Amino acid sequence: MLSPKRKTLLAVLFGLLGLLGLAALAAAYDWYLGRYQRTVLFDAADLRLPPGLEGPGPIRLVHFHDPACPCNVGNQQHLAELAERYAPQGVTFHAVQRPGSRGRLPPALTALQPLAALPGSEGLPGSPALAIWDRQGRLAYFGPYSAGATCTAANSFAEPVLDALLKGRPVRAGGTLAEGCFCAWQAP
Repeated sequence: MLSPKRKTLLAVLFGLLGLLGLAALAAAYDWYLGRYQRTVLFDAADLRLPPGLEGPGPIRLVHFHDPACPCNVGNQQHLAELAERYAPQGVTFHAVQRPGSRGRLPPALTALQPLAALPGSEGLPGSPALAIWDRQGRLAYFGPYSAGATCTAANSFAEPVLDALLKGRPVRAGGTLAEGCFCAWQAP
């Protein structure tokens, strides 16, 4: 049986360990916010489809990703659901990986057709991001998957754009200001 002094000492030690743990969690969260949570402007002025994909054709969705970016975790399931839902309707899915990065898309996203580069993507402010072109080959949307740090069908920008395009309605949202989890696209 422990003496009252030892019980008090153990309680103080466990209390200090708890405070240290909370301080470490707060520091990690602050680091995350400073490194990944940012406001970015997606400007589509120079973004174009590569030769072979340009011009009239299917609706095309291009996913911009960096395999090492922790922000991808929040949108990969959503992207897989988009491909599952819209590919049977004729939407083609492509992926551009951040130049100089290493890694691959997860197995659930292997159906995305890789593109070596996309003209105008050099100035991309961050990833993950997407661009959607209509059947005439005009850019309909460029920006984040959603508003906020996570992405689901409930807060997504992709579904309303794809649904409108599939119904033949025009969409022009080529520049978007967004706050969320983004990794730098350009190498430091």
